[in-house]
Amino acid sequence: MEMMSLEEEETMASPTTSSCGTCKCGANDDKAKKTKTKTKKCELVGYEELPEWLKDNEFIHGYYRCEWPIRETILSIFSIHNETLNVWTHLIGFLLFLCLAIFTAMVIPSGDNLQRNSSRSRSNATAMDYYYIHGDLMVMSNMTRVLRHEALAAAACLLLHDPADLSQHEQISTSCPTNTSSYYTSSSSLSHLHNVQQQRQHAIQDAGKVTAATAIAEPITRWPVFAYLGGAMACLLASTACHLLLCHSERANYVTLRLDYAGIAALIVASFLPIVHYSFLCDPWLRRAYTAAIACAGAATVTASLVPAFQSPGLRPLRAALFSGLAASGVVPVAHKLALYGGAVREAATSARCEAAMGALYALGVAVYAARVPERWFPGRFDLVGHSHQLFHLLVVAGAYAHYLGALEYLKWRDAVKC
Repeated sequence: MEMMSLEEEETMASPTTSSCGTCKCGANDDKAKKTKTKTKKCELVGYEELPEWLKDNEFIHGYYRCEWPIRETILSIFSIHNETLNVWTHLIGFLLFLCLAIFTAMVIPSGDNLQRNSSRSRSNATAMDYYYIHGDLMVMSNMTRVLRHEALAAAACLLLHDPADLSQHEQISTSCPTNTSSYYTSSSSLSHLHNVQQQRQHAIQDAGKVTAATAIAEPITRWPVFAYLGGAMACLLASTACHLLLCHSERANYVTLRLDYAGIAALIVASFLPIVHYSFLCDPWLRRAYTAAIACAGAATVTASLVPAFQSPGLRPLRAALFSGLAASGVVPVAHKLALYGGAVREAATSARCEAAMGALYALGVAVYAARVPERWFPGRFDLVGHSHQLFHLLVVAGAYAHYLGALEYLKWRDAVKC
């Protein structure tokens, strides 16, 4: 039997590699103790070394993680690779919307808090209370109420005054005292009317406060705004987890990508809730019809994303078109809202501008994602910073924030003008 040489023994003990060559396991012999200890070092690799399930963008040439252990995969959030900014752009976006949710809960009080605030003085009112008191729609509502009382007072004066008494006091204002008996003297009538005029002036000055207190005492429901914020946070957190963990294994890649797609659908569906609920607050049938339609469309999109072939690079335009179509369906309720209120309600037009900004930012992000620019123009130069998916993430966060501003306009509108 041919004896094995020392060189051949060292060759057999050489490091082994994983399927993509990233986690290299070196075995070092301790000749003194005759034991073997294994050390593992995870390294970044190039596109050509990736398995097929990790190949998605051939214009990004390097800095890939592949089949890293779960501990190293999670800790890679603090290291530099081509997914680092994909992780952090949406993680920071998640923290931003978490802060917005807390801020909204504190500044825009709900039911019980609004009723407590209605008994406070103006100096102790919250910032949002002051905002509602001075809203243009609130002032219009106040003036309408005052004019209605004026008309009723004039009608009462004409019906209750003695005609002879009216002929003697043609110069008196149309407002009528509460007691119009004929034995009243003209001087007492004038004095009483003067007091009524003073009370009317005070009523006009205080109408804003009174109407604001009434609006605060009966607030419009806030859940659509918080549902939207929850959908945005779910989308951003799912995307963060996906970009961090997808390199661990093929199974992790499949699961986290589907979680990411479900998060995108949740964001789109949740974006409809403030639009539909507040636009059609006075029409429950339309509100339910629009809500059911977008929920069914979102469920169908998530179901389609479960197909394994959905993730293939060749279907990138199809993925972009599917989610774009889901988001574009929001044009229907927005156009319906503008047809009903666009020319008469300022908040309806303002919220529509916020929604248009959101749609433009989302559309630009999808176009960048599908076209894979700028890395398509300069392959390998944007591996770490500036490639299409990072730009897509930034545009998604910006669009989601624009929609949040629109949701606040809806609240301002419906707190001022109810059904």
